[in-house]
Amino acid sequence: MATALCISMSLQAQDSTSTLNEVVVTANKFPNKTSLTGKVVSVITREQLEKSGGKDLSQILTEQTGVFINGANSNPGKDKSVYLRGAKVDHTLICVDGVPLNDPSGIGSNFDIRLLTVDNIERVEILKGSQSSLYGSDAMAGVINIITRKIKSGSSLQGIVSAGSYGTYKTNINLSGGQPKTEYNINFSHFSTRGINEVEDTSGVAAVDRDSYKQTNLYESFTWKPNQHIKLKSYLRYVDFKQQYDQGAFTDELDMTSKNNNLQLGFINEYRYNKLQFNLLFNYNDNKRTYIDDSTLSKNGFSKYSRGIYNGKEYFADAYGSYSFNDKIKLTAGMDYRKSSSEQNFLSISEFYGPYSSYLPEDSLQQNQLGIYGALNTNFHPKLNIELGGRWNRHSEYGNNMVYNFNPSYLISQQWKMYLNVSSAYKTPTLYQLYSEYGNKKLKPEVAKTMEIGSQWYAKNNKDNLRLTLFSRSVKDVINFYTDMTTYASYYINQDKQNDYGLELEGGIKLKSNSNLRFTYTYINGKISTINNGTDTSYFNLIRRPKHNLNVFADHQVNNRLYISGTLNYVGQRTDITYNSNFEQVELTLKSYLLVNVYAEYAVCKKNMRLFVDVRNLTNAKYTEVYGFNTMGINLVGGIRFSY
Repeated sequence: MATALCISMSLQAQDSTSTLNEVVVTANKFPNKTSLTGKVVSVITREQLEKSGGKDLSQILTEQTGVFINGANSNPGKDKSVYLRGAKVDHTLICVDGVPLNDPSGIGSNFDIRLLTVDNIERVEILKGSQSSLYGSDAMAGVINIITRKIKSGSSLQGIVSAGSYGTYKTNINLSGGQPKTEYNINFSHFSTRGINEVEDTSGVAAVDRDSYKQTNLYESFTWKPNQHIKLKSYLRYVDFKQQYDQGAFTDELDMTSKNNNLQLGFINEYRYNKLQFNLLFNYNDNKRTYIDDSTLSKNGFSKYSRGIYNGKEYFADAYGSYSFNDKIKLTAGMDYRKSSSEQNFLSISEFYGPYSSYLPEDSLQQNQLGIYGALNTNFHPKLNIELGGRWNRHSEYGNNMVYNFNPSYLISQQWKMYLNVSSAYKTPTLYQLYSEYGNKKLKPEVAKTMEIGSQWYAKNNKDNLRLTLFSRSVKDVINFYTDMTTYASYYINQDKQNDYGLELEGGIKLKSNSNLRFTYTYINGKISTINNGTDTSYFNLIRRPKHNLNVFADHQVNNRLYISGTLNYVGQRTDITYNSNFEQVELTLKSYLLVNVYAEYAVCKKNMRLFVDVRNLTNAKYTEVYGFNTMGINLVGGIRFSY
């Protein structure tokens, strides 16, 4: 998508907190200065997002330290796989305003980030390391918390209109207003593109087959503040997207389509009085996915017609509070409950066989879990801060499990902090892994142990900065799809062990009062240990994830109206998998690549309107994100962002 990289040059460079006094929410579930926590948090601010020109969330996130999203630069409708520190896609928890989001209908239950738009985001906080003590299941590699827009006093109208390569158009309108006791926010956006041919096609006739994508987002919220102690907020989010897609690597299809719609309803209530802050959250998440292959135009697979319908629902409630006993001790404690269910219906009709159908009703695909958690933050010494936390979780199928975290940090000075994090996390088996035709009700949760150690430094001018983090993560009872070669029965089992490690280095230099140079570097490595034909085997398995990832950013405020920026994005070699004629796995190496991007914006009309242009992949580099699938060449987008 042409809008994708316009903010990378100014955004990723600033993903580390701007000073040690930066206030973040996600690390402790209450506002806290980064100087008082040893958690590794990266922040994307609203100011940075407003220079995006309309790029999508996957392209913003993939340029953050330690984050790589496979498919971010492929066709806009291509699935986006979130790899945080090299972990599996379902080991990163996605939250909105602290509310965990899942898709119970999926095999891994991870939430599709294509359903989230940047248009109503105030900031993004990326919290790394095992975080299950406060956030429960799935937070094994970390948490990506999307924080929605804050409302300012008075009424405001904001929006963006843009157009670009591949027939790409985007419109967004945001209307909000605030009074002493009430606030409202209404946001509508629509995105459409003709796209590119999703796969690399070797037939020579599919160049005209573009795989289109359309998405509509609606968000509205209403907040009532009856007094200075109480804040009651209700919200609605609705997303709908439709796409054309292809069957697999080098396999073009003319009549495969999918649609996905997601509805969320909920409330976030806050109560503050003296040293007590209490929060009550509720979210209803309803996700529907439909896939249709009508092979009248092109038949490349087994079916001449197939239809899959996957519905998932989740109810989530969380009640927690924090209390400051004094300026040295703060306690956070809470209880959360979630109930998940799914209904799945598949039909396949082939030319010679069938029809084949399967149906999994909602009453057979259900699970629930109850969690009780707490964290104690202390700073008995002015420079030493310690967090101790833990969670007890009760799952309806496998029973009980517990996790912990120990997180000390030490301020050597007001510019230099050292930190350590030793913690554990878990991921519960999904509904599909437990109850489908391949299900196994004896599955245990995957369990991770993480260790981080690092240092963060800022110059006295709060402009020059450097942060280095070393991490290791071990996961046991990894859930694996297993086939018994004697009976040929297939099912899920707890079998594998995963061990990953790496480092993150990021920093920035203030060149002049109006110029900045910044960089990020991430290194990851790892292996999985498994039993293969009765023999213990270990091998590298971080498929499609680069060991080396480097970003260099520069921006310059030419004058009070003109802003320009650029980025170099280097992605190292990656391993991918294909299959030979005997259906045997074959490993291959995807070449490294370098993307060059340029962005500029110019303020007009008393700076209430900004004209922008974004050029991505300026050198028209040829590269592959997923073997057999296309990526975008040189592309651009231009538009207008306004605010009144």
